[in-house]
Amino acid sequence: MDDTTVQALGKLSEALETAERARGQLYGFHQLTGRAHLMLQEAVRLFRDAGHAGHADAVCAEVLGRDVFAGRWTFQVVEEYEDGYHRCFVDLEERIRNQLAQGRRHIYEAEMRQRLHG
Repeated sequence: MDDTTVQALGKLSEALETAERARGQLYGFHQLTGRAHLMLQEAVRLFRDAGHAGHADAVCAEVLGRDVFAGRWTFQVVEEYEDGYHRCFVDLEERIRNQLAQGRRHIYEAEMRQRLHG
C-alpha cells in the first residue's frame, strides 16, 4: 500500500478516535446533568422540610425536569448523536478500511513498530 493511502487511512482513524472522545464527553455531560437533576430533587425536599415551599416550587417550576435543549433531554441528544453522526462515521471508516486495507487497522503504527523492531 502506498504511503499516501496509509496516511489517509491513519488520518481517518485519528478523526474517528477523536469523535469517540467527543462521544465520551457527551456521555459525561449526560451523566452529570442527570446527577444534577437528582440533587435538585433532594434540594426541593430539603427546602420543603425547612418550610421554604416557595423556593422548592421555584426550583420545580424553573429547572427541575426542564428540557436541556429545545424539546429534548440529554439522553435524547446522546441517542441522536449515536444513531446519526456516530453510526455514519463508524460505518464509513470501516467501509473505507475494508476496501483499501482488507480491514486492517492502525497500519501506520504497525509499520512503525515493524521498522523499530525489525
